[in-house]
Order: sequence, then C-alpha cells, then structure tokens
Amino acid sequence: MENLLQLVYSGISYGMIYALIAFGYQLTFATSGTLNFGQGEALMLGSLVGLTLCDTFEINYWLMIPIVCLFGALQGSFVEFLGVRPAIRIKSEFGWIMSTIALGIIFKNVAENVWGRDDLPFPSPMDDEPIKVLGANVLPMELVVIGGAFTMMLLVELFNRKSIYGKAVVATSNDRDAAGLMGINTGLVITFSYALSSLTASFAGVLVSPLTLTGATMGASLGLKAFAVAIIGGLSSGMGIVVGGLILGIAETVTGFYLSTGYKDVPGLVLLLLVLAMKPSGLFGKTAIKKV
Repeated sequence: MENLLQLVYSGISYGMIYALIAFGYQLTFATSGTLNFGQGEALMLGSLVGLTLCDTFEINYWLMIPIVCLFGALQGSFVEFLGVRPAIRIKSEFGWIMSTIALGIIFKNVAENVWGRDDLPFPSPMDDEPIKVLGANVLPMELVVIGGAFTMMLLVELFNRKSIYGKAVVATSNDRDAAGLMGINTGLVITFSYALSSLTASFAGVLVSPLTLTGATMGASLGLKAFAVAIIGGLSSGMGIVVGGLILGIAETVTGFYLSTGYKDVPGLVLLLLVLAMKPSGLFGKTAIKKV
C-alpha cells in the first residue's frame, strides 16, 4: 500500500507537469484555433536556459524562474510572429502546423549545438531527503512541482476572469470576428496567447528538470504526452486537462512499477485511442457545432 501511495504521489507531480504544458495548448487553441506543436521545445529551452543561469551565472533558482518565464514569453511571441501569423493571414489550414513543427526542430538543433546532446543534471533547490505524507515518502521537489503547476494555472485563470486584458482573451476565444468588431485587437490577443503558452511551458521545464535530467531531446516526449492529455481531457476544458494529466501521470508510474518501464506509455496511449473513438471532444470537452 505504501508503494502504491508513493507511485500515486510521483504520478501526480508528473501529471501536473503534463497538465501545465497542455494548458498552453488550450490557450492558443481557444484564441486562434491553432496549436504550437513546438510546445515541448519551449519547455526544453526554458529548462536549458534555467540551467545556464543557475550553473554559469550562479543565479538563485527562485530568482531564475521569472527570467526563464520572460524568455519563454519572447520565444512564444517569436513563434507566433514567424510561424502562425502568416498562416492565419492567408487562412492556410496546414501552414501553422508545418511552421510550428519546423520551428520546433530548429530549436532542438540549436539546443544540441549550444548545450550538446547529452542529458545534464539540474540542481534542485530543495532537500533530497524525502518527507512522510500519509505514511509514504514524498520528495520535497515533487510538492514544489504540484504546487507550482497548480499555482501557475490558477493565476492564468484568474487573469482571464478578472483583468481587462484577460477578458479580451476570453472574448476572442468565444468569437474572434465579433471581438474584432468590438474593437479588440485580436492579432495582439493571439500573440499574447502564444507568449503565455510558451511561458507556462518554460516554467514547467524548470519545475520538472530537478526531478529528471535536462537536455535537447527532453521536449519531444513531454510535449507529445501533454498533447495527449489535452485531447483526453478536452481542449475546451481546463478541469479536463488537469484530470487528464493526473490520469496519465498516475497510469505511467503505476504501470512502470508493476509491469515494466517499457510499458509505462501504453495506458495513456490506449486511453487516447479510446477517447478519440468514443468522445473526440475529450472527456470534459464540448462538442463544437459549425453552421454551414
């Protein structure tokens, strides 16, 4: 029972990271109907930039986080300006897909040349000594990951609900054409959503790296799993994304321990196939009806 509880704790921490990255997918999809398929690379770059700030410039981990978040916002704005905006302008159905994939590959190649191909250890700001929670051991960094991911998603949600700029984001997500007619600069809102999306991914990168390793290849797997979480939970539901992340994270850790680490990705992919077959809008998503 203790082992199972420890696996659940670990699964929750990874699940919240998946949810945080998937939250970025939801932000861009809501405002522009597009997705950044280089979201995993945004996480990777945030992690490597954070490692450089901590190791080379000896900046404190907690002071490094806002710098990485700023870097992530600038990187997301660059992706939107170069890869997404031209596709939206010419109404290209596949232009933004290929552009964001291409930029993700470029970012990965740049990272390999700057930081190398080997995985690197990321210094943890917390003590490595586990603490007891309900009879099971939990690493303090796992608690930081859970709290940090939840806090970031809550702050973004409060921003959207309470601030005038957030209400512009919500208006654009509800009806982009109507928002434009009301005087909202929808192009700027879309840029902001991409900046916020990459900011959350970069933040996720510096959260998860102390629990694993950081490197140029880390983004592909995490980005893909987060995309699966977004589909499972529903791209239109924040609650669904959190639930989907927790399901996937716990399923991975339990399967990896009781069966084999080689099978840990199977339950999530099976669930993804089932959701696509039975409820394509996601477990908590709303089915969109288009008038033609």
